[in-house]
Amino acid sequence: MLKKKKTEVYALGQHISMSADKARRVIDQIRGRSYEETLMILELLPYRACYPIFKLVYSAAANASYNMGSNKANLLISKAEVHEGTTIKKFKPRARGRSYPIKRPTCHITIVMKDTSLSSKDVEINSLKNPRWKKKHTTTVYYDMYSGGGIWDKK
Repeated sequence: MLKKKKTEVYALGQHISMSADKARRVIDQIRGRSYEETLMILELLPYRACYPIFKLVYSAAANASYNMGSNKANLLISKAEVHEGTTIKKFKPRARGRSYPIKRPTCHITIVMKDTSLSSKDVEINSLKNPRWKKKHTTTVYYDMYSGGGIWDKK
């Protein structure tokens, strides 16, 4: 059975204590760039959102090198997303017995990295096993890698 080889890894940071708009300002700068260029950009940008994003990019690269055995020089940020998380709501006491609401927004950041060296190798052969479910009147055809059109296949 032919199967596409996994070329993407991700790192997910949840409940990061900052606004999603402030994190998106930094994420838009690094989307689509290489790993080394991203680290340089994040070190030089003057925003508070750079540090948690730097940790996520570093974690995604570590996942890629550990899980896929890829080189960090071949990594590219293919997708970077920021979603709004829950809002922490507190009340601050004010004068004359009143209270003032304080809202602390959080966000969820997802960094997806792709290995550019593995994109040329699209397929790998897994073990030939039957599917878990079978539909009626369905035949499964497996690719035979040994019939390469040699001398014996001619009629």
